[in-house]
Amino acid sequence: MQDVNRLKLVLVEQKKTSKWLSEELGVSPSTVSKWCTNSSQPDIETLAKISKLLEVGVEELYNKKFMESVSKR
Repeated sequence: MQDVNRLKLVLVEQKKTSKWLSEELGVSPSTVSKWCTNSSQPDIETLAKISKLLEVGVEELYNKKFMESVSKR
């Protein structure tokens, strides 16, 4: 699967853990793990919450190449 998001990288940059994020969002750690490995993606509402918690724009959570491929459609 194509790397869609940069969530894992942003968490590392901010010295936060996936466990912390799962607790903040009230989801299981395995769910966050799936997002970090691009096995699945959060819905748009959850993505907005993640963006707010990490104090980054939603666009910063997405892989640049993925965003470019979407904009070409």
